[in-house]
Amino acid sequence: MSKQYNVAIMGATGAVGEIMRDILEERKFPLKDIKFLASERSKGKKMKYQGREVEIEVLSPESFKGVDIVLASAGASVSKEYVKHIVDAKALIIDNSSAFRMDDDVPLVVPEVNPEDIRWNKGIIANPNCSTIIMLVPIKPLHDVAKIKRIVVSTYQATSGAGAKGMAELEQQTRDWAAGKEIKVDKFAYQILFNLIPHIDVFFEDGYTKEEMKMVKESQKILHDPSLRITATTVRVPALRSHSESINIETERKLHVKEVKELLAKAPGVTVEDDIHNKKYPMPLFVSGKDDVYVGRIREDFSIDKGINLWVVGDQLRKGAALNAVQIAELIAKEGLK
Repeated sequence: MSKQYNVAIMGATGAVGEIMRDILEERKFPLKDIKFLASERSKGKKMKYQGREVEIEVLSPESFKGVDIVLASAGASVSKEYVKHIVDAKALIIDNSSAFRMDDDVPLVVPEVNPEDIRWNKGIIANPNCSTIIMLVPIKPLHDVAKIKRIVVSTYQATSGAGAKGMAELEQQTRDWAAGKEIKVDKFAYQILFNLIPHIDVFFEDGYTKEEMKMVKESQKILHDPSLRITATTVRVPALRSHSESINIETERKLHVKEVKELLAKAPGVTVEDDIHNKKYPMPLFVSGKDDVYVGRIREDFSIDKGINLWVVGDQLRKGAALNAVQIAELIAKEGLK
């Protein structure tokens, strides 16, 4: 009988934590027992797992005794506060926050891209930024055969990327506009309804945002290529869920559209939806709730000799966060590393 694991979800009542629970159940992760950990606000509440109700425990330094794997989605500050307790308890933390992503001794893993990196973990594995994951899943098969030299990416990120409050603000602004009421702005810098905001996270002195530089630095680390040239523009759009990306790549070897489609059709975690004659292309409205990253509008870039354009959409709550973390846990289980 294969080994079963005691798993704790840290931040279990958040949007990503709840989806982690659902995905563990959907994918039949080899689970011995599960803990749901959250703040004092959730004390006494219960969550369902496999038809039974499990009481939510208040997160504390003692929460990790007997736990094998911690799926963490409680924010960077919480992960930093509790990581020592997790490692001291000899549990492995798979962390969804930005806390450890760029640490040299912490693997940053997308299972379809660099699964081998889990082997050198020291008790911590980081889940990349959602936009980075959604970009790298479809471009890795192209990188493997033609070596990507440069990436230009523009993202169209849904309000759910800013959490439940971001989605709620778009919904409330929609209701207020329909009722002729004043539109209030709280979560975002400006009204998001009927608008686009080219500003996600804080700005650096050079004019790039932290979100944009996450995509640059994380992609270089995951692909093991610090010389890879990447530039990003990240934009918040009035969609509820799923991020979209316009990606332009320049390769060392020329790729033709037919070859790109064939490579992507065989790639794990990718669905090609590219039939322009029948208006078939990925859209966030229809990708939401799905596990694959969808790719369409595949075409050669006629402005350079060896360029390809892709339109990519992925559910950032699933593949961009919860699913990626569970897939890492599955790799750990498969290789018996815990």
